[in-house]
Amino acid sequence: MIYGYIRVSTDKQTVENLAFAFGLTAEIERNLISEALARKRAEGVVLGRPKGSKGKVKRLTGKEAEIKMLLAHKVSKNAIARLLGVHRHTVGTFVKENLPLPKGGV
Repeated sequence: MIYGYIRVSTDKQTVENLAFAFGLTAEIERNLISEALARKRAEGVVLGRPKGSKGKVKRLTGKEAEIKMLLAHKVSKNAIARLLGVHRHTVGTFVKENLPLPKGGV
């Protein structure tokens, strides 16, 4: 098979060799990353996001009234998410954390 100016062989042995080479490369990369992280931990570096560092301003901050109105009109959280251009879990979490629902729920 020819793609552009490069001739690519698709026989089984060549494909198996390429798959092995890519797998070996990925394994070496994972080992290097693991070693680097272990070295940083040994040096006492704290890895990851600090606890409580999530942003206080959410993507839906300022849209509480609009969301309440949509929920009052029995619009589903999935539909609200589509309207606002966010994931449905974002709407669900925002409603649970910021908007007290009536006892009947939505």
